[in-house]
Amino acid sequence: MFITLQSKAQKKTLYEHTASDVVTISSRVLNEDRKVYIHYPKVDSANLNKRFPVLYLMDGESHFDMLSQYVDYLSRWDVNVIPEMIVVGITNTKRTRDLTPTQSIINYFGQPDTATVSWMKPSGGGEQFLRFIKEELMPYVELNYKTQGFNIFAGHSFGGIASIYCMLTHPEMFNAYIALSPSLWWDKEYVLKLTDKNLVKASVLNKKIFYSDASEGVADSSSYHTNLLKFDTLLTKKELKGLEYKYKYYPVETHMTVPIVAYYDALRFIYKDWENSAKKP
Repeated sequence: MFITLQSKAQKKTLYEHTASDVVTISSRVLNEDRKVYIHYPKVDSANLNKRFPVLYLMDGESHFDMLSQYVDYLSRWDVNVIPEMIVVGITNTKRTRDLTPTQSIINYFGQPDTATVSWMKPSGGGEQFLRFIKEELMPYVELNYKTQGFNIFAGHSFGGIASIYCMLTHPEMFNAYIALSPSLWWDKEYVLKLTDKNLVKASVLNKKIFYSDASEGVADSSSYHTNLLKFDTLLTKKELKGLEYKYKYYPVETHMTVPIVAYYDALRFIYKDWENSAKKP
């Protein structure tokens, strides 16, 4: 016996979600076009002038979708543990160049990478990258979106040291920093040494920073874990006034899975005292 099944055409509609823009910025600082993803809250008809904090995210092509969903959910009316915010995902062209503060060929095992074609080349373009954000990207976002002046800088791995380096050298750029599995091994622990040099004991640093690592540098011979412990100890010894900091270790995660849990915890830490959508960060 044969049964004939007839399918009827179903009406399709677009899934309504919070909007995201794809913007290309012709950067004079970097001398190239940079693609940026910008995710922003829905318009509130009851408050058309409502303004939002901005999270500037490195490795936008990898983590932008995830962070946008975290922000949307955590700021939803029935969850309401962080404010609505704008997420700006910066995509990479030459990641090692842009996210490292110095030129180096010393890898995470402390050995020189002398390969003719090395993944570590080029490097040391961190200052130019921060100039691009400060002089070109941030003015564009502030001109075209309803920002409120509270800015977060977030990154993973090389993005992690870029975030810490920015806090140490350009603290005026952001209010809060997120550094996941920061590559503090870079250039013989350059950023770790800079932390000790630039942060004067008992000085004022009214910032927030969340940093974390996973099961890396514990069972292998890299220095991810031990270096982050040194960084955490330095912040404690410096006794900086106004600095809120939190370190979290995720032993069951890997270098590439830690962003999934750590970005959530970072947002909860930064807004741990935030009570409702009317309260400013």
